[in-house]
Amino acid sequence: MSFLPHISYTTATDQELVTLYREKGDLEVLGALYQRYMELVYGVCLKYLKDSEASKDAVMQIFEELITKLPRFEVTNFKSWLHVLSKNHCLMQLRGGKNKQTTELKEWDVQSEENLHHAGISEQETNLRIMEDCIAQLVADQQRTIRLFYLEEKSYKEIVELTGMDWNKVRSLVQNGRRNLRICMEKNNK
Repeated sequence: MSFLPHISYTTATDQELVTLYREKGDLEVLGALYQRYMELVYGVCLKYLKDSEASKDAVMQIFEELITKLPRFEVTNFKSWLHVLSKNHCLMQLRGGKNKQTTELKEWDVQSEENLHHAGISEQETNLRIMEDCIAQLVADQQRTIRLFYLEEKSYKEIVELTGMDWNKVRSLVQNGRRNLRICMEKNNK
C-alpha cells in the first residue's frame, strides 16, 4: 500500500513495528513482530501450563490479545512486555481452572467427604489468614498495589489511574510486594 511508509518488516526494530501497528492497525505488521517471539511465548506458556496443546492454543490467544492491548499501552520494550503479558495470560488460565488436571482416585484413596471438606476449609482459612497477615506487614504502597493487582485484579494501567503513581513505580511495587509476600508466606507455612 502506497500510503504506508515502506519499512522492511525483517530489518525494522521492534519499536518501529510497534509504532507502525499503533498508527495503522495493520495485522500484517503485528504478525511480523509477533513471529519474532512466538517461540518465547510458547516456552513461557509451556512452563506455566505444562501442556503442549494448551500452550499452542495460548500462543494464538495471546496474539488475539495483542490486537487490542498493544494500542492501549505505552510499550517501550516489546519483548519484555510480551513476556509479562504471556505469563499473566497463563496465570489467568490457571486461576480460571481451565487447565486443571484430573486423576482417577481409587476407592481406598478417598477420605470421608465430611473430613475432606473440613480439612480443605481449615487449610484454606489458615492460608488466607497467613496471607492477610503477610500483606499487613508490607509497606503501605506495596499493600495497596498488591491488593489492587491480585485481590481486585486491576491492571498496572488501572492502578496508575487509581493511585496517581507512575507506571514504573506501580510495576516495581507489585513485583517487590509479590516477592516480599512470597517470602513471608513461605516462612509462616513451615
